[in-house]
Amino acid sequence: MRRSHFTGWAIALIGVLCVTGSGAAASGTSQSGSAAAVSLPATIPIFPLQDVVLFPNSTTPLHIFEPRYRAMVADALEGDSIIGMILLQPGHEAEYEGRPPIFDIGCAGVIIAAEELPDGRYNIVLGGLMKFRVLSEDASRSYRLAEVEALPEAVELADRPLLAERRHELEETLRSISPRAQLPPSDLSDEKVVDGLSQVLPLEPAHRQELLEAVGPLERALRLIRRLRENDSVLL
Repeated sequence: MRRSHFTGWAIALIGVLCVTGSGAAASGTSQSGSAAAVSLPATIPIFPLQDVVLFPNSTTPLHIFEPRYRAMVADALEGDSIIGMILLQPGHEAEYEGRPPIFDIGCAGVIIAAEELPDGRYNIVLGGLMKFRVLSEDASRSYRLAEVEALPEAVELADRPLLAERRHELEETLRSISPRAQLPPSDLSDEKVVDGLSQVLPLEPAHRQELLEAVGPLERALRLIRRLRENDSVLL
């Protein structure tokens, strides 16, 4: 049972890293972009969910069915294809149909694949671009728009050896919890490995939000290592 659960998230990680690494798109209408090529606009649509946290250097598939968010995706596809993912605050249920409270920090993604279904729903894949902080909201649309401050996470050259050490420590922690673990390929960047694991490991949404709010991959890796060591049953 332990091995099968690990296999599930390991396969998910491979999917996350393969899409971000190759720019591959799912079947349907494709869009492409990268953090290097796309800057973050001052105002972006935001998509608040109770259990989805997007990270830079990772991807997430989404099924869009609510009318207001179908409109959001249609508008995004006609523009720069950018959508900001953000987590709903606890206790949002009573206000879900309106504008329930959200966390301040989210991650913007670009639609790298989109399929419009016959009934107007969408299947999309978002590729994480960069973090943002919500400054204010604009109520002019049916969906939520936010004025945001971009929070890029550049790793300084002097910090790269330490990030490589943290990646190694993270991988060793995973191997100690699940000895048969198949670790990410060595040619993947340290940022992709840290963000990819943060995206797919079976963590509570609040814990994933804590990882997102870390000041860059160095701190994120350290927080993830601590989280795994405190609760190694996360992979059971």
